Amino acid sequence: MTAPIHTVVMTSLRPIRFKRRRAAHTVESLTELLSTLTLERQTLRASEAGSVDLERNRMAIAKAQWELSYALIERYIPGPAAVQSAA
Repeated sequence: MTAPIHTVVMTSLRPIRFKRRRAAHTVESLTELLSTLTLERQTLRASEAGSVDLERNRMAIAKAQWELSYALIERYIPGPAAVQSAA
């Protein structure tokens, strides 16, 4: 029999507002960062870390995912100049 997943109710320490930085990270570096942050989260959960540490990690993961989505958009959707030259 499999043990149920342990869940914890959490609230954000502050409103989420990320600022976009131009060319801050590549898709590859953000993917690597997300892997590191996910491993860190698993370690925090296994060691029963406090809610503040878990929330900071969650916010770091959310920010990295947000930056990754914009990095992918910039990579795969042509900018305004490319669209105009194709027309």
